[in-house]
Amino acid sequence: MEASDQEKKIAVLGLGSMGYGMALSLRRKGFAVAGFDVRPEVAERFARESGGQAAASAGDAAKDADIVVVVVVNADQTEAVLFGPDGIARTMRKGAVIMSCATMAPERARAFAASATTHGLDYVDSPISGGAQRAAEGALTVLASGTPAAMAKAEPALQAMAANIYRLGDEPGIGASFKMVNQLLAGVHIAAASEAIVFAKRLGLDMRKVYEVITASAGNSWMFENRVPHVLDGDYTPRSAVEIFTKDLGIINDMSRSAKFPTPVASAALQMFLMTAASGMGKDDDASVARLYAQVTGLELPVAKKT
Repeated sequence: MEASDQEKKIAVLGLGSMGYGMALSLRRKGFAVAGFDVRPEVAERFARESGGQAAASAGDAAKDADIVVVVVVNADQTEAVLFGPDGIARTMRKGAVIMSCATMAPERARAFAASATTHGLDYVDSPISGGAQRAAEGALTVLASGTPAAMAKAEPALQAMAANIYRLGDEPGIGASFKMVNQLLAGVHIAAASEAIVFAKRLGLDMRKVYEVITASAGNSWMFENRVPHVLDGDYTPRSAVEIFTKDLGIINDMSRSAKFPTPVASAALQMFLMTAASGMGKDDDASVARLYAQVTGLELPVAKKT
C-alpha cells in the first residue's frame, strides 16, 4: 500500500539559503524530513528548529526516503551527490523520486535522469526561483519537467514548497532550459541595476531618491528593486553570490555558442561578474557588481553601519 502524502519521507540534501527554507516548509506541512548539509551544525539547527532529523550523511538522509530533494550549488555537486563514489542512487529505495534543484545545462539534467532510470529511480528536473525568503515561506517558483510518473511522485513536495509550479513537459532538461532563460535575464538585470545606481552616484544624485523614483517608473525591474537596497545599505552579505552568475551566465555563453545564437548582452554581463569575482568579491552578494563600478570610477558607495 502506498503511503499517504503526509506519511511520505522526504530528504533535503543541501541546507543552504534555499534548501534550509525548503526543508522548513516541508516540515510545516507535516512531512517527516531528514536534512543533510556538509556543515553538521546547520543540519542540527534544522532539527532543533523544526523537529526534523539531522542526518549524518547524504546516504543516511536518503536511504528510506520517498522523495529526495537535492539543493546543491551546481551540476557537478549534483552528480557527486547522486552518482559519485558515495552517491545515494545506489542505496535509495527503488521507485523513489529525485528532485534536482540546481541550475544546470539541460544536457546535464537529461544525463542525470537517464542515470537515475538505470538505478530504478524517477527524476524530476526542478530548478527553483524566488530567493531565500520565499523558500522559507513555501512560496518558491519551480520550473519542473519529467515523466508523468515522476511528476506525480514529486507532487506532494512541490505543493509544500512552491506557490508557482510550472509543469513544463515530460522530458528532463526542459525545466533547466527555462531556468537558463530566467538566469540570462536575472544576470543582465543585476548588472544593469548596478551600473545604473552607480551612474546615479556619479551624477551627484541622492541614491535613495533614485531608488524611490525608479521603482515607480518604467525602468524598474525585480532585480533593481531587490538588489539596490543591498547597495544603499552597504550590505553585501551573500543572499546570492557573484559566483552564481559567473556559473550561470557561463552556461548561457556555452549554450549560445553551441546553438550558434548570439547573446551579446548576456556576454557583457558575464564579463562584469567575472571582473567582480576577480576583484575578490566572488563569494559576496551579487549586487557587488556595483562595488566594481565604484572601484573603477573612484566613487564611494554607502558603508554598512556597525552594530
